[in-house]
Amino acid sequence: MIETTDIAPTGSDPTTASGRERSGLTTSRAGRLVAVATVLAGIVAGGLGVAITHVVDRADAVSALGGSTGDGASAGLDPGSANADRVTAVAAKVLPSVVTISVTGQDGSAGDEGTGVVITSNGLILTNNHVVSAAAAKAAVMTVTFSGGRIARATIVGRDEYSDLAVIRATGVSGLTPASLGDSSTTAVGQNVIAIGAPLGLANSVTTGVVSALNRPVAPSVSVASSTTTGNTVLDAIQTDAAINPGNSGGPLVDLAGNVLGINSALASTGSLGASESGSIGLGFAIPVNQAKWVAEELVRRGSAAHSLLGVGAVDPGTSAVHAGAVAKSVAPGSPAAKAGIKVGDIVTGLGGQLIRTADGLVAAVRFYRPGSTVALSYLRGGQVASVQVTLAPTTSS
Repeated sequence: MIETTDIAPTGSDPTTASGRERSGLTTSRAGRLVAVATVLAGIVAGGLGVAITHVVDRADAVSALGGSTGDGASAGLDPGSANADRVTAVAAKVLPSVVTISVTGQDGSAGDEGTGVVITSNGLILTNNHVVSAAAAKAAVMTVTFSGGRIARATIVGRDEYSDLAVIRATGVSGLTPASLGDSSTTAVGQNVIAIGAPLGLANSVTTGVVSALNRPVAPSVSVASSTTTGNTVLDAIQTDAAINPGNSGGPLVDLAGNVLGINSALASTGSLGASESGSIGLGFAIPVNQAKWVAEELVRRGSAAHSLLGVGAVDPGTSAVHAGAVAKSVAPGSPAAKAGIKVGDIVTGLGGQLIRTADGLVAAVRFYRPGSTVALSYLRGGQVASVQVTLAPTTSS
């Protein structure tokens, strides 16, 4: 069996009588296939947390989040050297920019563990929210271990449940090697990728695979091995068959030039974490780095991130549908969708050139964009295809 969940909408969003519609960015929730790639199997949750701080070097961080799309040669890679191939060269380049994150109780009790990506030389690190969320809630100690073995304390700069991203700061460090943040819009199905992290606590692990699919809507579920849930999260994910296991969360998915394409966040599993059949089955998911960059910039600037709002309450097409998409069951007055002329009954089929197949797909696609972005929205009405430009509004709260 594949682990599933059915996450009910939370917060102030109204729902329909069926309970399947989320206002603004809504979705039906049947048939979840994805479990969060959260923490080391068998850990004991509870009694964890650290203080949150927003005092960071903003200019350094924002500059770094601009990323780099340089080729392998400009990055100093030499895949043709003796006793080395492309993967070993990339591993040598990227490993110094990858850390293992540990959250433990003040009494030394076991806690969450995951991976992070160094984004500034003075200690800012990008990771998953679900890796550090326990640290934000309760008294705990969070540390990062660098590839060379050095350990430093860390504090939370900002975190965001909806994108499952967080930025932390390693204290008392300098001269770190920031990762090269690439351009996920250039990612192609079938291209070779490398995942780096600490699966099951095994730091500095490298796995290889290909990009299996793009724009895969993924709603991570709560795992039996973790107390953490991300019920409001729907990712517009890069799917890969590179092995991703618990502990890889927050680590980089990189191309063969060593540029980060995504932040590993979730996996599909045939069993509960900790069971013999759990672990990678070739279905891993990463947050596209283009989304991660703007969210991380917001987390550095103000400790939280606003998200885009379309204003459509949507459900999946019914059994009599003739086209995939997200069916508009409600349109909020004055919303971007209303201003663009979207009506109840319209089937949203595309956003920004991305094919929309389900209500979850619409949620993920909208949240991928920074608030204020203007994108093309395609829809079906009465069997006729139409397209309109829509400017996405910020949510009223993050």
